[in-house]
Amino acid sequence: MYRVKEAFYTLQGEGAQAGRAAVFCRFSKCNLWNGREADRARAVCNFCDTDFVGTDGQNGGTFADAEALADHIAGLWPHAPVASGPLKPYVVCTGGEPLLQLDEPLIEALHTRGFEVGVETNGTLPAPSGLDWLCVSPKADAKVVIERCNELKLVYPQPLAMPERFTAIRADHYFLSPMASPSVPDEGDDALKRSNTRRATDYCLAHPQWRLTLQMHKIVGID
Repeated sequence: MYRVKEAFYTLQGEGAQAGRAAVFCRFSKCNLWNGREADRARAVCNFCDTDFVGTDGQNGGTFADAEALADHIAGLWPHAPVASGPLKPYVVCTGGEPLLQLDEPLIEALHTRGFEVGVETNGTLPAPSGLDWLCVSPKADAKVVIERCNELKLVYPQPLAMPERFTAIRADHYFLSPMASPSVPDEGDDALKRSNTRRATDYCLAHPQWRLTLQMHKIVGID
């Protein structure tokens, strides 16, 4: 059984795939925070701004098997499936921590329906085989077990997870995403994010291996 908080059609807002149409499938649960505000201060990852608790979000629910969830995701793609080219459907599996649930049967079922499958993970769990795009976003001092990925996207700054700690991870792309305040609404004035954007910019200028990525979906006002 798979538990999904929400699923929706949108544009990827960050990283190397920014601007690409995608279905986002947000799985419930995370292994670094239980999602309860009362427990945030004691969590390994205490800056998350995403609601991943339960299955009550947009197009959320529980799905008995991989075929059922793959059908649900395919139903959110608005175009006829195309096997290759720019209209090939794309799904981003995220969370919470998607690798608590995403497995090879689901990846295979999505491939059968023509999808490229991407995942955004904190890297603490091994990735199943068959993924088309692997984005690792380390959090705090949690041990990262994935050593090779398409994209390393680091929320910056994290005192326990500064870029220098991850030199052993081989990636095709390296991104810094400025940390926002989890208590400020997307449309609010976030002084912390403004300050961190400047800090991330300065780091990228001094270390050009890293590139700045901003949350485009929040800037343009989409999911």
